[in-house]
Amino acid sequence: MPIRLRLDERALLAPLLFAACGSGGTALGPDAPAVRADAAVRADAPRVADASKAAQCTGQFGSALTSSFGRLDGKVLAIVAPADQQCPRPNGDHLILEVTMGGASYRMVVNVQSDRAGADVRVQVAEVSAPLAGGAFADGWHTDATLDYATTLAVHADAFAPLELEALVRNVSDKIAIGAPISVYATSSGGDSAHLVHRNGNGHDGAIVLDPTGAAPRWLLFRFVDQTF
Repeated sequence: MPIRLRLDERALLAPLLFAACGSGGTALGPDAPAVRADAAVRADAPRVADASKAAQCTGQFGSALTSSFGRLDGKVLAIVAPADQQCPRPNGDHLILEVTMGGASYRMVVNVQSDRAGADVRVQVAEVSAPLAGGAFADGWHTDATLDYATTLAVHADAFAPLELEALVRNVSDKIAIGAPISVYATSSGGDSAHLVHRNGNGHDGAIVLDPTGAAPRWLLFRFVDQTF
């Protein structure tokens, strides 16, 4: 059954598009609406994420992640922005989602600024609505999951638009509620953390899925400027 994408009606101001994209997005077929990249925050909006979402951050983590790509299903414990240096193990150019799974907490580490030399450092984002890929939500680390933006979701590079680090952190943080179910597609080297929550190819694309138990899960997708697909 084809996946139906929708416009992000919560988009704010978006004169810039997340990857080489026109302001209107890209139509995916006669029956599908255009995919619109998530928009930049207003110029007069606060430049930092809601620090209260880091209030429950912890330094105690589980060790159940295996060295593999997978989908972590759990509940949001804390959102640690690069500015939240009071939390254990902060990261200056990544947003850390602390997610409770199987009675322990895990770190989902999301690029919010590229470290690729000579490239545009802005990470590019798109938001779509589609069913959860890899089976129904179930608390745990699911290594049988696969994800490819182009083949699984019919989303391509021209559906994305760039945001500066602070705007991207706020954009993502504002969409995620503490205590809510969440699914994160990511790659782990084992232990307590997973990363590469962005376009990687080979069925290992990373993503954040909001409302994964609902009728219309919302996907946050990420890519770098030099990635085409």
